[in-house]
Formats: sequence, C-alpha cells, structure tokens
Amino acid sequence: MTHSFAPVRALGFAALVVSALPCATMAQTPTKQPSGDTPFSSMAIARDEADNCRIPKPPANLAGTAYLRNGYRAILRILIAEEALATENCDCLLDQFTWDQALDALPRFQTSDNPRLPFKVLDLYAKADALEAQVAEVCVE
Repeated sequence: MTHSFAPVRALGFAALVVSALPCATMAQTPTKQPSGDTPFSSMAIARDEADNCRIPKPPANLAGTAYLRNGYRAILRILIAEEALATENCDCLLDQFTWDQALDALPRFQTSDNPRLPFKVLDLYAKADALEAQVAEVCVE
C-alpha cells in the first residue's frame, strides 16, 4: 500500500502562505493614526427615535435573577401598551411608568406559586408583542 504525501505538502504550503500574509500587511503603515484624546462616546451610534421609547433593561436590584427581571420588563411593556390603547395615545408613555408598577402588577400575571418562576416570560413577551403591534396599528391610522 502506497501513500501519497502530495495533499499534505499542499496543505503545508498553503499554511506557509497564509501565515506570511499578516507579516506583509503589517509592513504597510497606516496613513492616519487615531488620536488618543478622542472620547469613547464619539464612537457611539446614535439611537433611533423609536429606541428612545424602548423599555430599558431593568436594574439588577429589581430581582435576583435575569428571568425575573425579563418578566418584569415584559410586564412593564404590557402596562404601557394597555395604557396607550386605553387612552388612544400614540406618544411615548415610558416616562409615566416605573419598575414599582411592574412589581405591583405581578399578581395579575402570576401563573405559579413558585417564587423563582412566578410567570412564564415567553407568554409575557408574546402578550407584550401583540399589544405593541395593536398600538402600532392604531397609531398608523
């Protein structure tokens, strides 16, 4: 039985060529160097107007787990969308609601007596998405 080393040699040559590429590109000097005094915030991407009304991440001290915090965020989305539909208000209502209101609304959305899993976050997301879609539909008209 004879073995051919041609594929192995070809791979070795390809690896040699690829490893030499970074050396060749490093030899070129950039034409403009970034200044060291550019503030980091200048690189930030400006938020869209729609993002200004997006519910922010809940504070870490709101609940002990990310699961609970995400649930409270969904509850707050639901409360805001319900208020927008009830009042037929297409303005951003985010500043009229607090995290405490989401905590206070827990009994309404609670599906279990388990304190670590008092609700189904995916169900809350689905409800919030549906209500926000209704708001968007009403506000387009």
